[in-house]
Amino acid sequence: MSSPIVKFDTVRKTYQMGPVTVEALRGVSFDIAAGDYVSIMGPSGCGKSTLLNLLGCLDRPSAGHYLLGGQDVSGMDDDALSSVRGARLGFIFQSYNLIQQLTVVENIEIPLYYQDRPEAECRELACKLAKRVGLEHRLDHKPFELSGGQQQRVAIARALVNDPLVILADEPTGNLDSSSGVEIMKIFDELHAQGKTLILVTHDPSVGKRAHRTIRLRDGHLESDVRHEK
Repeated sequence: MSSPIVKFDTVRKTYQMGPVTVEALRGVSFDIAAGDYVSIMGPSGCGKSTLLNLLGCLDRPSAGHYLLGGQDVSGMDDDALSSVRGARLGFIFQSYNLIQQLTVVENIEIPLYYQDRPEAECRELACKLAKRVGLEHRLDHKPFELSGGQQQRVAIARALVNDPLVILADEPTGNLDSSSGVEIMKIFDELHAQGKTLILVTHDPSVGKRAHRTIRLRDGHLESDVRHEK
């Protein structure tokens, strides 16, 4: 049996807020295999955002171990974590996080700027991914010329451009109307069918149930870990 893509081993995260110690995660353990489609859910303040920051190598555990693709990233310094993020992770945010001065194709290319790849190769790949998410006719548009659903499609294409081990999505339909949200979730379903590993943080049950597995947090603990029949 192959090793998991993501492995959390009794991960704890504490924050010092003046004289108060806040335990955001309290010994959380789980594995995620290649090709898994996972939603992470729970009430406000349960630890979802902290968990996402750790999964995305934006922060380090206070205790325990996080293995990404078999590599223990728990104790890496900021530069090493930055390299891991750029090479192994794709991010999709509720607010899209696009650069307004850049075109669709330029936004998609951003993660490639740090890989020292030929410019023509980067442009070809970005155009291919724009077509994959249905934006081949919008390559030269700026984000403010696009609908929210189209902007999220750009963000998805950008997340795919470095062929990441794991795609992390934070409330990916949170700023969209219901129709646009359904279209975005169809893209996630297609990515899963193509073998991508997806982790979605959401408070929306209709989004969470699209995944094949739901991890629920409560008060910093893993409350449940359930696979859904599909």
